Amino acid sequence: MINYNPKEWFTFIFRIHKADTVRKLFPMFIALAVYATIIAWLELSVWKLSANSEVKNISLMHGLLGFVISLLLVFRTNTAYDRWWEGRRQWGALVNSSRNLAMKLQAILPAGNTEAREFYKVMIPNFAYGLKNHLRKSYIAAEMEALPGQEAFLADTGKHVPNQLALQITTKTMELYRSGNISGDQLIVINNELQSFADVCGACERIRNTPIPFSYSAFIKKFIFFYVMSMPFGYVFSLGYLIVPMIVFVFFVLASLELIAEEIEDPFGWDANDLPLDTICGNIRLHVSELL
Repeated sequence: MINYNPKEWFTFIFRIHKADTVRKLFPMFIALAVYATIIAWLELSVWKLSANSEVKNISLMHGLLGFVISLLLVFRTNTAYDRWWEGRRQWGALVNSSRNLAMKLQAILPAGNTEAREFYKVMIPNFAYGLKNHLRKSYIAAEMEALPGQEAFLADTGKHVPNQLALQITTKTMELYRSGNISGDQLIVINNELQSFADVCGACERIRNTPIPFSYSAFIKKFIFFYVMSMPFGYVFSLGYLIVPMIVFVFFVLASLELIAEEIEDPFGWDANDLPLDTICGNIRLHVSELL
């Protein structure tokens, strides 16, 4: 995730970063500029169409459809941002649940039960790292701390890793309850935090596994393509060769909104504008270690 100062206007204008749409769309800018130049040359120099030609009325279509494409792009961007913000909310809930569980366990567990404290100190952050890598469809063994008495953390990567981690945490809690280290009332107190791990995992999987419907996304791309490609035919009579920078700029605005929506609708990856999951997981490990 890119950290920035929203008040630095000139930095935004002249800064080129990894996620900048100008960098991604530059080849299309060149192709559109060549295309618009050829259309303008054909209409003005080869076909020698006059300003009274019916071809000029094509621009009326762009005026009518401009409002429609604006609504579509606004809806597309808002939907993608809602998914990004929902992902941030879920990871914020995971941070809070991890802290609350660590605080409650520190207060509930007997003073001499260091083994249980060490277990939760390792497993609560491990769940965060396991969920992060699960959402990214990867597994980084180096990020998983080993349990007390083990040389390395053991997980079956062929199965659902976050479920395995949540199950181990819940199983350990039930063992403490059966052994009398946690009472029934205390178990009820920490049950919400234990349940929230699976809830957060399910909500994040829902976001990752349910993209924007294909037909809707494909329609917007086709709409932008034909809208921009038909612009030179009508506007060349009033703008001349100025249609070249104009069509490039219009395409930059419309396509950039679609690219931004594509990037943030899945907020759990490695893109520049995705959520800072590595930082969040590191904070969870730090805070849980301080509490336990």
